[in-house]
Amino acid sequence: MRIVGLTGGIASGKSTVSNLFKSHDVPVVDADVVAREALRKGSGGWKKVVGAFGNEILLENGEVNRPRLGQIVFSDPDKRQFLNRLLAPYISSGIFWEVLKLWIKGYKVIVLDVPLLFEAKMDRFTKPIIVVWVDPETQIQRLLARDKSSKEDATNRVNAQMALDVKRSKADIVIDNTSSLDDLNQQFQKVLVEVLRPLTWAEFWLSRQGAMVILASVASGVVLCLKAFSNHTL
Repeated sequence: MRIVGLTGGIASGKSTVSNLFKSHDVPVVDADVVAREALRKGSGGWKKVVGAFGNEILLENGEVNRPRLGQIVFSDPDKRQFLNRLLAPYISSGIFWEVLKLWIKGYKVIVLDVPLLFEAKMDRFTKPIIVVWVDPETQIQRLLARDKSSKEDATNRVNAQMALDVKRSKADIVIDNTSSLDDLNQQFQKVLVEVLRPLTWAEFWLSRQGAMVILASVASGVVLCLKAFSNHTL
């Protein structure tokens, strides 16, 4: 099984690339979706976060007010790291089960869409690693246009994340999203060919098909050994 790592920064266009993979029938495990589930009202993650940050982060229906929580943690690195530590076990286990379900279904290639891929050390389990890159100025301008937030808030959010130049240096594949959507699509087509290339032997043995081959081989070996033993005793 090939687990492709996809990451970027806020307003870099990572979600657009993720959706392009989905449109080409490549399954995507989205860490943001898993994180939202981890913060669902009544869940273990919800209880931890509310216990730490108080009822002021809740909406009237009891769900977490994510924009409010974001304002709190993006302006304070210590609180942001604390929140990440609280949710990390729930997000990690959620991602594991999503990957396992896709493995059981027999998918050979999946994309792991994780904003904190490097920070959470999840890059160790992905190959190749794709980074969607833009310069910081473009990030801030796109964030201002998207969220209608203040420039200070947008700058805090960008600066709170690992710099995209650092992520780019760790990537196997870089998608430069500073130009047009057409240009992004052209880059994506080349990336898609690379991602869907035939599995290596190591990747094949980690797939469900590879596991079935190993299981069948072991079973055949056991049967042959039993037959040989029976013939010998007779």
